[in-house]
Amino acid sequence: MAKGHRSQIKRERNEQKDTRPSAKISYARVSVQKACFVLDAIRGKDVQTALGILAYNPRYASSVIEKLLKSAIANAENNNGMNVENLYIEECYANKGPTMKRIRPRAQGRAYRIEKRMSHITIVLNER
Repeated sequence: MAKGHRSQIKRERNEQKDTRPSAKISYARVSVQKACFVLDAIRGKDVQTALGILAYNPRYASSVIEKLLKSAIANAENNNGMNVENLYIEECYANKGPTMKRIRPRAQGRAYRIEKRMSHITIVLNER
């Protein structure tokens, strides 16, 4: 149990928070493996280059990640007062979410299991 008054504990917790602008999407209907192909292509790039890569990438995950990146850019611009030209993608990762289990009927009374996977995708920006 932490010692001190409740407001003091909250103040200390807020001081430790990460101030880098970020955006997160939960329960995105794309598997982690497929999202990571796109995230690996934009990791470490500046924002304008990453938007160009995402615009011409044929994968479905790129459209989801493009919306997320635009949200992170807006957060950096409006909440942190950062300049868009100096932003780059410092971190981007996808974590495993829940899996929807479905059944596909097969011959002779059998059934195959279909797993529709989800992911939680996070993008963190920073200024150069």
